Amino acid sequence: MAIVLITGTTLDVIGTVLIAYTVLRVHNRVRTEHHIDSRVLKEMKTERAVGIIGVALIIAGYVFQVVGLIT
Repeated sequence: MAIVLITGTTLDVIGTVLIAYTVLRVHNRVRTEHHIDSRVLKEMKTERAVGIIGVALIIAGYVFQVVGLIT
C-alpha cells in the first residue's frame, strides 16, 4: 500500500514541478525580451523568486511525505 502512495506522491510532485518550471521559463523569456515596461519586469522578478521558493517547498514537502510513509 505504501508503494502506491509513494508513487502517487512522486507523480504529483513531478507534475507540479514541471508546471512551475514552465511558468518560470516563460517569465524568464518575457523578462529577457524587454518588450514590456520596467514595472512589469520588477514584478516578474519577484514572482520568479517566489516561484523558486515554491518549488523548493514542494520538494521539501515531498521528502517529508515519503519519509513519513516509510517510517
